Amino acid sequence: MIAVIGDIHGCFNTLKELVSRIKEKYTDIKIYSVGDLVDRGNFSYEVLDFVMEENIKFTCGNHDIMFYYFVKFPEHPLAKIWLYNGSENTVTSYRDRFERIDAHLDEIGKAPLFLNHEDCFISHAGVSKYFKFKLPSPILENLDELEAIMKDQISNEHGILWTRDELIDLGKLQVVGHTRKENVLINRSNNTAYIDTSAYTANKLSAIIVENSEIIDQISVPTFEVDII
Repeated sequence: MIAVIGDIHGCFNTLKELVSRIKEKYTDIKIYSVGDLVDRGNFSYEVLDFVMEENIKFTCGNHDIMFYYFVKFPEHPLAKIWLYNGSENTVTSYRDRFERIDAHLDEIGKAPLFLNHEDCFISHAGVSKYFKFKLPSPILENLDELEAIMKDQISNEHGILWTRDELIDLGKLQVVGHTRKENVLINRSNNTAYIDTSAYTANKLSAIIVENSEIIDQISVPTFEVDII
């Protein structure tokens, strides 16, 4: 049994409250996130520090990787588009605290594109049907090949960081963020849970509790105003 948190986007105080509620109800549970820790909200620095301190594992989100490339590989196309995708608040959050940026970027750089946990498959945006005829079969028995294809398509609009396509049914619960929903949405047709409930637009930050591809609980916290105003 694990907890998976949706897109955080710098909403540090909301995240702290959500993690507290998860731990209060499910002592010692392992906590994961679908990525997009940074941008939009006010506290990207604090979010990354907290995620590292709490040992919350996350899959890389498109905002995380744009931030990473902007600093590490500024000529890369993913770096150049960061400036037009909510970077301002991330830059502000690091003001006078750049001594931690390398550690934070190293954490992002280590984050996988997906996690095939025994309870569910976690990624930021999901595995698109666009790749149906390019992927190995069975997909989850050929993870090295899946990873190679997804890395090769890291900038592709249909890729695992960006897609808003219909997703492939992987034969187990696929948990994703990226595509904003008012509430956690379960698509039974392809066995997917969409858990980005748009914290940065003053809605809420959500987590699901998953065991053996079944969602056994949902926990949400309304966005703290200080995180976004």
